[in-house]
Amino acid sequence: MTKLFTPNDLMRYIYQEMTEDEQDLLVQALHNDESLMEEYVEMLSTLEQLNQIKLQPSEKVVNAIKSRAQSTGLERV
Repeated sequence: MTKLFTPNDLMRYIYQEMTEDEQDLLVQALHNDESLMEEYVEMLSTLEQLNQIKLQPSEKVVNAIKSRAQSTGLERV
């Protein structure tokens, strides 16, 4: 019987959270199932894009925090 792999299984594989036996089965499934391979490649691409995002607060938010800190005497912390 062939095991059906879920997106969660793919994430476990990407983050190396599978046993060696599970990894072997998944690699075999990736070679035999084009749609599973496409989903895997898409997940890798998405993770790569997420890792490139640099988050910064807006100047408005920074100024609001500074203003609040000054009003409460926390600006020297």
